Amino acid sequence: MKLVTINTHSLIEENYSQKLEYFVDFISRETPDLITMQEVNQSTCSPIYKAPLPGFSPISDKLSPIRDDNHALQAALRLFAKGICYYWTWLPVKLGYGKYDEGMAIFSKEPITDIDHFYISVFEDYHYWKTRQVLGIKTTNLEDWFYTVHMGWWDDIEDPFKNQWKRFLDHLQETSPSSKIWLLGDFNSPAEVRNEGYDLIEASGFFDTYKLACKKDEGVTVKGVIDGWRDKLNNTDAFSGMRIDHIWCNQKTAVRTSNVIFNGTKEPVISDHFGIMIETED
Repeated sequence: MKLVTINTHSLIEENYSQKLEYFVDFISRETPDLITMQEVNQSTCSPIYKAPLPGFSPISDKLSPIRDDNHALQAALRLFAKGICYYWTWLPVKLGYGKYDEGMAIFSKEPITDIDHFYISVFEDYHYWKTRQVLGIKTTNLEDWFYTVHMGWWDDIEDPFKNQWKRFLDHLQETSPSSKIWLLGDFNSPAEVRNEGYDLIEASGFFDTYKLACKKDEGVTVKGVIDGWRDKLNNTDAFSGMRIDHIWCNQKTAVRTSNVIFNGTKEPVISDHFGIMIETED
């Protein structure tokens, strides 16, 4: 099984159209089984998309409608035009930068049979930038749950990481206590920092697939100063790189490889985060 995750930054990126094409080209070549994305945006002023949505699984008609420039939609349409059909869903979470519906998406090669989404932040205000949800799916071929994750920061005064993580675990324990669970995404938790978010996840019984991988690279997913970290790092820390994007599993799993992608070495850079692709023995 091949899994990919990336914080896309999507419409905020300079040269967005070219970066979208890089992403679609990579997915069409590698055809991962599942792709999770964070910061999947659409312009609030863009027209509502009227044509059929190939492979789309709606969550609720009460949420923001899919608009023409929705990043997940545009990726799905381009893949579909290449003869590659993914089943996908998108969850709008909050208003970003005052002009984007910012959300999360999951693409799956297998049909989506169940969708789960819930707040992990104490905030549920769509207009507040610290509002956070989690989006998960199950598919026809597996009993596993796959969640795309975008966590807050360990030291956030209003809503610290450990509180969000407790809400996350409480929900999983209530809804799927015996399931195999995969968490993929931007955890805002550097693997190099002790006694904070990374260690808390590991202590909760989750396995870092980077550590499990037989073959791996350096694992760095962020280099340079990015939004959310400008007041937390000195220049040395920022430019040396952090491993803050992860793929976790609550069961020990045979992982063949773990590679950083879209980092300028393995595929062009398309976001302020690099992506991750793992391949398991399953």
